Amino acid sequence: MHPITLPCVLMRAGTSRGPFFLRDWLPADETARDETLIGAIGASDLLQVDGVGGGSTLTSKVAIVSRSSQPDCDVDYLFAQVGVGQRSVDTRPNCGNMLSGVAPFAIEQGLVAAQDGQTTVRVFNVNTRARIDVTVLTPGRRVTYDGLTSIDGVAGTAAPIRLNFLDAWGSVTGSVFPTGQRIDVIDGVEVTCIDAAMPLMIVRAADLGVGGREPPIELDANRALLERLERLRLVAGERMGLGDVSTSVIPKPVLVSRGHDDDSVTSRYFTPRRCHASHAVTGAIGVATAFALPGTVASGPTSVAGVRKLSVLHPQGRIDVEVAIDGDGADARIQRASLVRTARKILQGELHIPDYVFSRPIQIRDQNHDQIHEGDNPMLKHLIAPTLAATLAATAPAAHAFPDKAITIVVPTAAGGGNDAMARTIAQKLGTLLGQTIVIDNRAGANGSIASEFVARAPADGHTLMFGYIATHSMNPALQKLRYDPVNDFEPIGLVGYSATLMVANANVPVKDVKDLVAQLKAKPDKYTYASAGNGTAPHFAAELFKMNAGVVMLGVPYKGSAPAVSDTIGGQTQFMFPSLFTALPHVKAGKLKALAVAGPKRSASLPDVPTLKEAGVDGVDVMQWYGLFAPARTPKPIVEQLNKALNQILNDKDIIKRIEDHGADVESSTPEQLGALVKSELTKWKGVVQKAKLTAD
Repeated sequence: MHPITLPCVLMRAGTSRGPFFLRDWLPADETARDETLIGAIGASDLLQVDGVGGGSTLTSKVAIVSRSSQPDCDVDYLFAQVGVGQRSVDTRPNCGNMLSGVAPFAIEQGLVAAQDGQTTVRVFNVNTRARIDVTVLTPGRRVTYDGLTSIDGVAGTAAPIRLNFLDAWGSVTGSVFPTGQRIDVIDGVEVTCIDAAMPLMIVRAADLGVGGREPPIELDANRALLERLERLRLVAGERMGLGDVSTSVIPKPVLVSRGHDDDSVTSRYFTPRRCHASHAVTGAIGVATAFALPGTVASGPTSVAGVRKLSVLHPQGRIDVEVAIDGDGADARIQRASLVRTARKILQGELHIPDYVFSRPIQIRDQNHDQIHEGDNPMLKHLIAPTLAATLAATAPAAHAFPDKAITIVVPTAAGGGNDAMARTIAQKLGTLLGQTIVIDNRAGANGSIASEFVARAPADGHTLMFGYIATHSMNPALQKLRYDPVNDFEPIGLVGYSATLMVANANVPVKDVKDLVAQLKAKPDKYTYASAGNGTAPHFAAELFKMNAGVVMLGVPYKGSAPAVSDTIGGQTQFMFPSLFTALPHVKAGKLKALAVAGPKRSASLPDVPTLKEAGVDGVDVMQWYGLFAPARTPKPIVEQLNKALNQILNDKDIIKRIEDHGADVESSTPEQLGALVKSELTKWKGVVQKAKLTAD
């Protein structure tokens, strides 16, 4: 059998776990997509030993993410609950635990640009058509999973992720209380049917003869209780307008009982035929809503307008929910609800899906005998797309097609800088076009030499690439003798673009403009320090050219990449820097850095009021940074051409162009030969600058 291979990121999100996919990684046809998910999880057996599932509904979840089609949202999130021991996929419910992994995943896949410090991603849940603001920590504009926040049901601690539900009330049925009543009577039992983040049927535990604080294993062993709950649920589903819910996981049954105090409620949440080991996030929103509003079977002893902090107590501990209540009595409604979760990326790589999960055999050409030995499967034609790595078409060549495994793009700077952001933006689309996972490998240090040497010595098969730039392929080699040759050790693939160099200052530094800075430095040399991304990088060259042409003295502090250099300039440890406009612009717009001048031949359209250094009185500082993709020398020409074609297709994408231009860079594509000529000319240029300015690597 020939498995289908597709990219996958496995994450623990809240108290759930499952694979995360970009929508483009999966078949467009829903039937083929669902069968792919069944194969990914291994849903066909209870233990799920043939997939990444864990034999539980909590570990049989899937998140599918894409750029949002909604004008006020960043990403779309489709949740899929895959069966345990049955070949089923249900996309009607939402999962708030898996939701907590959506923003980190979206940022790391390049769908959303990270901000420095924290980033809020507005998520549109396709299942319920609800919006949620998800805030994650992104120091240095990179997602961090490390932190001190703990949530009950998960060992250890991690970075907090805040979920702010904006309009989850009535999102599935159209009404918070879809039956028109806050309490219904079904088979002599009072229930509350509520649609708040998740359609629920809530019952007092005492009304079914249990205490409500039993452990899940005890409740699961109570067959009479489970059968009674299911009968009630089927009727509740009909009354809520959900139709026949016998094959659906909604509405979810919930048993409630008193909490520890007036601001807590005890809940046992079913999924729906087994008791949850802890509690669903969306379920906690629904229970908290029923507890906060008067007239339900779960209503608390008090109901007052304003912001309340409530606790939903579950078998593993508690979920704290903050709700904003507007109005009193029957007019009371919930405006928003928020809570904190955590997430962790477990692994990223390739997922192999076996043929047997599909309803028809797949047509495959035998690579040795060039013979078709399986029947055609029209439903899987969507799998024969650039988004999948497997060669399924009958016209497949006998030789292995490129790429046949994950591709690594080595970035020579620390994560969070302009190079890193641009590389990740391109990688997300490149992975889709080539049908393989693209791994970003940040190898900062030695002014880009560590990364350059690594790629120069890598196998010349196209699976290890480098996001090179002006420093690695012209400035640093012009400054010092290195253990790699920027011309002879690489195969140019294509140019990515250009970015002007910007002279910036700490927002609080007492300098009005360039003229004022020059006057202060001449009066008191070494009064200020400048940060660079390392000696031999563009910020270093620009600063040294500025000092030489302005006739001033300023101490330089080299860092391992632009991200930490910018961070310390914002923090005041250094006062000035010459980063690329791509790196600096978000911080300038946020008021964290002050733009003084453009170190280039013309002003930037992004900052039209900022003069060039020449206009400010300092001529001769022209540092236009460029970026390109490289492969190791002797990479076969067909592979280079294939990569160049894919890269240029990405750079012709209006969305990619806008995202890069919004950061102050100009997209420009090229042939491999044009990039090679640029490297040679730039190397000659900067060797001349080194000699003239008498620069050294020290």
